[in-house]
Amino acid sequence: MTINIILLGPPGAGKGTQARRLIEERGLVQLSTGDMLREARSSGTEMGKRVAEVMDRGQLVTDEIVIGLIREKIEQGGKGFIFDGFPRTLPQADALETLMADEGQQIDAVIEMRVDDAALVSRISGRYTCGNCGEVYHDVTKPTKVEGTCDVCGSTDLRRRADDNAESLKTRLMEYYKKTSPLIGYYYAKGNLHPVDGLAEIERVAGEVAQVLDGVAVEA
Repeated sequence: MTINIILLGPPGAGKGTQARRLIEERGLVQLSTGDMLREARSSGTEMGKRVAEVMDRGQLVTDEIVIGLIREKIEQGGKGFIFDGFPRTLPQADALETLMADEGQQIDAVIEMRVDDAALVSRISGRYTCGNCGEVYHDVTKPTKVEGTCDVCGSTDLRRRADDNAESLKTRLMEYYKKTSPLIGYYYAKGNLHPVDGLAEIERVAGEVAQVLDGVAVEA
């Protein structure tokens, strides 16, 4: 059976880390809006040309185009999908619901990664990633074993996001709460919202996520 999930949570809640684990352990496909747009732009398809035209004009890609890209991915098949970064608004959630129904599928679980804002600022301020393999590190809680070198792939291309600082994060959090937090009530009303502690140890969070997905599989 396929399992389709949405990862909800503010910047730095750990969505990317958990998505990578689900890809490796369950064979799910991550549908990240940014990745899909970049892929489409260089694909040469009709949809890709539309994306390129909009982006070249410096405009935001419409929800209609994003839904079209998601439809293409779903029609390629797979064991299930992880929606990361979409939906962000209630209209997008409605559009995704309609698309899934059209494709004979559904959103099985919405995992809300809850965080404490002050703790999150501390976490993000010390975060850096490997530019080669994407592994995430932290100055205090998860430094590299050898300074300046990725533990996983040995790359020395370690990067910090320019907006991974306290002031920028507060702005990003406000944007998240304004636009995306209404989705929590939306999915709670549908009965498929599952909160987990986004600031717990990675293994513990992964265990809570696994419990949710195993429960969904049993119910199905």
